[in-house]
This record gives sequence, structure tokens and C-alpha cells, in this order.
Amino acid sequence: MPCSIQLKAPMVLNSYVSIAPLPRQGGGVPEGRLCRVSGWGYTSADWGQTPSTLLTVKLPIVSTAKCNSSASFNGNITANMICAGHTAGGKDACKGDSGGPLVCEGRVYGVVSWGNGCGDARFPGVYTAVSMFRRWIDRTIYSSFRRCLKHSVSSRQTKLP
Repeated sequence: MPCSIQLKAPMVLNSYVSIAPLPRQGGGVPEGRLCRVSGWGYTSADWGQTPSTLLTVKLPIVSTAKCNSSASFNGNITANMICAGHTAGGKDACKGDSGGPLVCEGRVYGVVSWGNGCGDARFPGVYTAVSMFRRWIDRTIYSSFRRCLKHSVSSRQTKLP
């Protein structure tokens, strides 16, 4: 198992490239807060072409109650999900954007997950709520890190004369 991520070229942090921290466990984003989703997915529900550049759009958070209404997802939104989209529709994540970040206040609060079409006013985009998995993410990252440290130390010990 590899113990590090190796990039082809060094990463330079600047106004285009930055580190986005995660929210605290259980932290939420208020309804109406504008968040930014980005991806290389399709730009419309008819799935014409995918863009050659990373696209981004600002979307307001939609309450779970509204998203779960009979006029929308009818109770299918769980506590592990966040909805975001404009009441007028038109702008949304779409097919091919899955796994991309929903960034609110500089933190990755959501991961593009699913929806019903793209940009439909009745059906906001649905995102995995990262804050509901923060403890699991930390445990997973740090347990891998500990295994790598253990592996690294034992490898060095076997190489000593």
C-alpha cells in the first residue's frame, strides 16, 4: 500500500489553487447561503458536450424540508444529504460532476451526489453532507497515516546493519 500521494509536478497555492478545509462533525450550512460547486460535467440535461475547462456556479442551500416536500424529492433526502439550487432552476451540477466539491464559506460542505435532471427548479442538486462523515474521514486518514509511519519505521529498522 502506498503511503503518500505523489504529484507529477509540484502544487503551487495561489488565487486559483487552494486548500479547502472540511467542516466540523455535524456542522451545517444555513438555508439560502451561497455555495460554489465546480466540475467538468455536462452543462445541460440533454448531455451535449462536456466542457474543456473547469466550470463553477454559485448555488443557494435549500432546506431539507423544502427538498423533502411532495413537490420535490418527497421524503428521500436524509440527514446525510444537502440540497442546493436556485428556485428558478437553470443552474446546477450535472452528469459528470459527481464527486466534485460544494464549497461554502471556504469549506467543503458537500460532494456532488445525485439529482433529478439538471437545473430543474423543482429538484435541487443533492450533495453528500461532508460534516456528517467528518469523524469517519479523520479516522480513515489518520489510521492510514499511522500504518504508513509504522511501515516506514519497520522498513528502516530492517535495513540497519
